[in-house]
Order: sequence, then structure tokens, then C-alpha cells
Amino acid sequence: MLRVFQTVAEKGSLSLAAAKLGRTPSAISMMLSQLEDDIGDRLFETDRKNKLTPLGALVLEESRRANEAFVRSTEAIRRHAMSTAGLIRIAAVPSATVTLLPNVVASFRKHRPDVRLEISDVDTASVIRRVQLDEADIGIISSETDTSHDGEIILTDELGIVCHKESAISAAWTEGQQSWDVLSLEPFISNPLCSIVKAPEVQTILLECNLEAKNTTALLAFVRNGIGATILPKSAMITEPDLMFLCPANDKAKRHLIKIHAPDRQMSPVARQFWDQL
Repeated sequence: MLRVFQTVAEKGSLSLAAAKLGRTPSAISMMLSQLEDDIGDRLFETDRKNKLTPLGALVLEESRRANEAFVRSTEAIRRHAMSTAGLIRIAAVPSATVTLLPNVVASFRKHRPDVRLEISDVDTASVIRRVQLDEADIGIISSETDTSHDGEIILTDELGIVCHKESAISAAWTEGQQSWDVLSLEPFISNPLCSIVKAPEVQTILLECNLEAKNTTALLAFVRNGIGATILPKSAMITEPDLMFLCPANDKAKRHLIKIHAPDRQMSPVARQFWDQL
């Protein structure tokens, strides 16, 4: 009923919705009446079905959420059924997918090529939410402390300035200006990791910054193409010959990559293997 209602609300008419769903307009109308009876109030202002009541607008929002969740669940079931040994869903911050996961995945697949891996890169808050909502079996987050989120540290590295080798920042650094102040020499590209650096110069630049990117690959591409400089972990610089990583001595900052899972749910055997591999 929710799927039918959503289709009618989005199409704006019974006939268009019926055509999309492969049913007759009368069948669609009957199902909508049943839904309104179940809910206890009207969902449309008129019989033309082209204007929602306030309740109808709320039901449409909830219908979209429920239908999207249903689609995700059925797709996950199908993917799991297609896999010979199970499925592992991993949500990780972008820097982890670039620097940490490639080697871990390669090593894991040597021993378990029959397991299906689904990896998504999102920010720390989204990783935590996905793990809590059972949308991910394992999460990898960034944190400035080593005791947060009841997880286990898998990597600790320094944060520093990432700039092009031929940039004004690089020249100033070579001449001895080796502090966070050099960031003022170029446009700055912010990202969520910047908040870990407590240097006053960085906090001031963040307030004035009008360009932000959350994906490590995008950040490196922007710096590589001369758009500006950013702050990233040292591990992100493994394969960047045109860029420099500069670590000021004042107000040093470190970030931790922490693996997490839902403590109230037991991991599958294959997920536990990947957890141990991490």
C-alpha cells in the first residue's frame, strides 16, 4: 500500500500511477481507500490525487523511507544469496579506503575469495550511524582521541599540510617558514580532519575557508591541480610524487583510525576474519 501511495503521490494521478505499476486505476483507487481507512484520515485533498493533505505529506516521507529500506534489504538478501560464503559490509572514512583497505582487502581475498565485500566511504558520523543501524558489519572511523567509540586502534599517523611541490607553501617551507602560518599563502581546502588540528592559525583559516571536500581522492586531486592546499594524514601521501607532506613542529596533531562494530550484535564468522585481518 505504501508503494502504491508513493507512486500516486509522485505521479499526481491515478492513471499515470496505474500505468507505472501495471494495474488498473480502479485497483489503485481501492488500495488507496484501504490505506486511508487503516490510517484513519484523508491523504489527498481532492479525488484527482494531485494535492496531498498535511498528513499525506508526512505519509509520503515515511513511505519513501520505508520503501527505500525495503529495497536495500531485498537487494542485500539477493547479494548474500549469490555469494558462496557470505557478505561483509564495511563502512570506512575516505582516508582509510585509500590508504589502509587496499592491502587488507588484497590479503583477505587471497584466503577468502568466495566472500563478497561491500565497501562504502563516508564520514565518521555516517560510519557510526551505519554500524548502529545494522547497515554495516564493520566500521572504520577517524578520531583525535585513542579511547573513543569503544573500538580498537588500527593506525595512528600525524596530520600535516599537503601542498604541491611547486607551490608558494613549498617555497616558504624551504626558506625556513615551517609552521601552520604557511597555509595563508594559498587557498585552503578544508575537510573533516582539519578540526583535529588545534593550532590557532588553522582554526582562523577554517572560519574563512569557502571550499570543502570530504573525499581523500578528491582532496589530493584538487591539490595536484593547483587549486590549493589541505591537511591530511601522512599515510595519504604514499603514491603522490608531485605533492609534499609538511609537518609543522608547533601544535602537532595525530589522528587514529579505529575499527568499530555493534557490541550488541554478533559478527558472522567471515566478518570476524576480516576484523582480525584489520
